[in-house]
Amino acid sequence: MIVPVRCFSCGKVLAGMYDEYLQRIRKGESAQKVMDALGIERYCCRRTIFAHVDLMDEMLKFPRQ
Repeated sequence: MIVPVRCFSCGKVLAGMYDEYLQRIRKGESAQKVMDALGIERYCCRRTIFAHVDLMDEMLKFPRQ
């Protein structure tokens, strides 16, 4: 739902890299090159960033009960 603050496995801080990752992916760069440039090297961290689905906009459509 929200951007993962840390990697679930190793605890590396990832929240600060997520916005730049999204911007560069939308411009057409490959995910592998972007993650290498950002210093995301471990498989667990790559999985956390790559598999994240941002559902916040979808959740805001529904009223609170």
